[in-house]
Amino acid sequence: MPSSRDVGRVVMDALYYALRYVLSSLADTPGASKKSKEKGESLLSQTGLSKEQLAALDLDEYETSIAGEIIPPQAIDTTFESIGGLDEIINSLRETVIYPLTYPELFAAGGSLLSAPRGVLLYGHPGCGKTMLAKALAKESGATFINLPLSSLTSKWFGESNKLVNGLFSLARKVQPSIIFIDEIDSLFRERSQADHEVTGMLKAEFMTLWDGLTSGTDRILVLGATNRPNDIDPAILRRMPKRFAIRLPNYEQRLKILSLMLSHTKLASGFSIEELARRTDGLSGSDLKETCRNAAMVPVREFMREKGRAGKDGLEAARREGFHVRPLALDDFAIHDSHQYHYVDPSKKRAPPGAYVDPVD
Repeated sequence: MPSSRDVGRVVMDALYYALRYVLSSLADTPGASKKSKEKGESLLSQTGLSKEQLAALDLDEYETSIAGEIIPPQAIDTTFESIGGLDEIINSLRETVIYPLTYPELFAAGGSLLSAPRGVLLYGHPGCGKTMLAKALAKESGATFINLPLSSLTSKWFGESNKLVNGLFSLARKVQPSIIFIDEIDSLFRERSQADHEVTGMLKAEFMTLWDGLTSGTDRILVLGATNRPNDIDPAILRRMPKRFAIRLPNYEQRLKILSLMLSHTKLASGFSIEELARRTDGLSGSDLKETCRNAAMVPVREFMREKGRAGKDGLEAARREGFHVRPLALDDFAIHDSHQYHYVDPSKKRAPPGAYVDPVD
């Protein structure tokens, strides 16, 4: 019969291994850390940095973790030319953001007055091109684009979020010119209140402190935010974003440009009037227009498939050999039901006009 000492030893061993298992399940696994490091280094190498330059960066674990959110320039297929109807905003972005970032020596004579802004806010209705503008801005400027999701700054360990924020800005400084893009910035920097968690308050304070630290004339780092709820953003954050661009619902001329771009590679029926389509789509955002064109383009394809499909698979195979001759897109295709909804907005049932949007104020 085992003695009480033996029983106690067994119990202690069991507790030891149980505690070891619990701690190992809580800790970040080395495999995940290694995978994050490999992803970050791979993305950095795609920005044009050589192995020697990568080694010279000497990234710590937090910088490497944030590096996994970099979008290489060649992975961005959006350019200003592919965005329709926002010419005035694009010109302003070129003059106030891109040129100071890419040609700092041109603006050096004016000192800090002519330097690139440290923060830019794109705000407006959903689906009006804010994210597209951000990507095109990074593409044209040639800056390192850090697409920052909220999850990349959060950690289950107390104090780690602050270290990740520190890693974000130190990485941005090492790979500048760089753009830190925060989509739906209101969710991260909502106006502070007493109900905020302590960790959230510390994260915001750390972010703003490091943001204010971008005072060197040689720093070419831009914090770019996008939101459709500008009035929910903390006033202290808005103060740090002096350049603000309202992206409103497109007017007739803007819709005409957007539709012309979207339908430029589509075979249109004779007599097709893009002008008439632009009039019919009053109240739609750029994203709505894209879905409208996509749904309308499916109408001729659906008709073709139904017609040839009557003969079964053989009919479709024969049509493939002949080259799939689908009829051109007609204006009436935009008024055909799909999922019990029309593809354009009746002008008599408009949404709220663009002017109803409230601008954020200091």
